[in-house]
Amino acid sequence: MISILILTKNEEHDLPGCLQSVSWSDDIHVFDSHSSDDTVAIAARAGAHVTQRDYDNHLPFGGHEGEHRTWGLRNIPFKYPWIFVIDADERMTPELAAEAGAAVANAGEQVAFSVQRRDYLFNTWLKHAVPTPFNIRLFKPDRVCYERFTNPAIKVDGEIGDLKAYFKHFPYSKGMSHWVSKHNNYSTLEARQIVENHKTAVRFSIVDAVFARNRNVRRFNQKELYYRLPCRPLVMFFGLYILKGGFLDGRAGLVFVLLRSIYEYFIVLKQRELEAG
Repeated sequence: MISILILTKNEEHDLPGCLQSVSWSDDIHVFDSHSSDDTVAIAARAGAHVTQRDYDNHLPFGGHEGEHRTWGLRNIPFKYPWIFVIDADERMTPELAAEAGAAVANAGEQVAFSVQRRDYLFNTWLKHAVPTPFNIRLFKPDRVCYERFTNPAIKVDGEIGDLKAYFKHFPYSKGMSHWVSKHNNYSTLEARQIVENHKTAVRFSIVDAVFARNRNVRRFNQKELYYRLPCRPLVMFFGLYILKGGFLDGRAGLVFVLLRSIYEYFIVLKQRELEAG
């Protein structure tokens, strides 16, 4: 079997559907950041184990999502050696549940698996516009850790496999006002991370950004390279809408790419503000 880990903060709207999609597991853990709505009650009624952790400050995840997630991996008493991490606005499909069970039963030397994600807007799958369809979500918690203030990168000590099935992601389920507010906070953390990386001279490789065989190494170097490009919001729009084919996703594709480019502009403005002191 596989344990489930769900991170929450005021997720009463999305949590019931998420819990239903993973109800096949008898070890579901909700890692809550002291929600003020009915999140904890919903989790308890579903039979999930609830662990709560205080923020270190007023920012999401205590200001460092990587540390927050890693704390959960090290301190939550999972029943099984494998866990699947899923957010409240995500849904596991029956096909993924079956494939995940078979994968851990025959893992061999592998300690983690990447899983495909499908993002939805206006009930439309953003097949072309979303740039990162693979995520490491199934793994042995003692063999991984998270890094970065927000949108954390996961480091894996061991071999990584791929699953063919996918999970669904509904990032706009709570409405546009919630998305904008959430990404206003996220852009602050992203700007902090970029400035911190520049101060500490984080090393990256153009060669690894293109040719690294490990998907996570390739993605890390691509991100560090991207953050050094001029006119990033325009690059984002052109890359997602034209090169990636976001226009093929119709109205949903256009709205998504516009929102993603605006979010990138937030990051640019806040980065400049931090660098100016």
